[in-house]
Amino acid sequence: MSAGAGGAPAPDRAVIARLSALRTRRNYFADGALAIASGAALLLVLAILTMILFDTIRHGTPHLTLSFLTEAPREGMTQGGIFPAIIGMVEMVILMTLAGVPIGVATAIYLHEYASPVSPLTRAIRIAVANLAGVPSIVFGLFGLGFFVQFLGAGIDKAFFHGEKVYGQPALIWAALTMAVLTLPVVIVATEEALRAVPRELREASLALGATKFQTVFNVVVPQASAGILTGTILAVSRGAGEVAPILFTGAAYFLPLLPKGLSSQFMSPSYHVYVLSTQSPDVDATKPILYATVLVLLGLTFTLNITAVIVRARMRRRSGVAA
Repeated sequence: MSAGAGGAPAPDRAVIARLSALRTRRNYFADGALAIASGAALLLVLAILTMILFDTIRHGTPHLTLSFLTEAPREGMTQGGIFPAIIGMVEMVILMTLAGVPIGVATAIYLHEYASPVSPLTRAIRIAVANLAGVPSIVFGLFGLGFFVQFLGAGIDKAFFHGEKVYGQPALIWAALTMAVLTLPVVIVATEEALRAVPRELREASLALGATKFQTVFNVVVPQASAGILTGTILAVSRGAGEVAPILFTGAAYFLPLLPKGLSSQFMSPSYHVYVLSTQSPDVDATKPILYATVLVLLGLTFTLNITAVIVRARMRRRSGVAA
């Protein structure tokens, strides 16, 4: 070794080269191990998904006919179709979206564009959103039963219907509002992430041209973040379409071969229908084909909804000049 600065011995170049090569080999080994583990996990997830889809398609396709999609259940749900359940789910999802998405988007806009990060109110809202995201879905069902059905619905009946039970019972509107509360954290988080991705330069340019804060947010920021907002809506709708526990106490019917007549009517849902067929059927062998076909329809509706929304989101991104 040669003397370095201050008389200290300088490390040999060969030693440095060997250490560098060893470090490089270790990095290659770590990268390779991580890639193998990640690939194995991905293959495992795909294999499980493939087995589930294959089993569902194999057992459900023979019973999936036009009459199954257009008829009401009969003979104790051992015959007929699931048309009322499909319509009930669609109506609930529409009401849930109309009630939950505007509130979630408005909350995210306030948190990201207007609220002070150190404000106690802002911290309280963020804590509330985080807690809502971690609450089990069955708790939302009990909340909907206690607040919407027994408190709000009973109050409406007492004030407008002279005590007659109209809204003070499980109904379509209460199930939709309960699902709207459940999906609020999804919409808020996705919308806030979309707003965060909008470049700050766009806001500054809008303000420099004389636009107000309100005009900047709703004419510049929100249109740029519309693809991400739609993503949050997609996730919320997908979760709402497949949930069972929240609607178990707030509006879903065990057997109702009729379409909902209004907001105060009960309704059938494919997810609850699957639960009933798998746990309450007196003849499992007779209902097994209907069970698999119902699951296949529910998966098809969810996948179609997601694919349609993804296509719309990609087109919106291309129009706004954002990379998909």
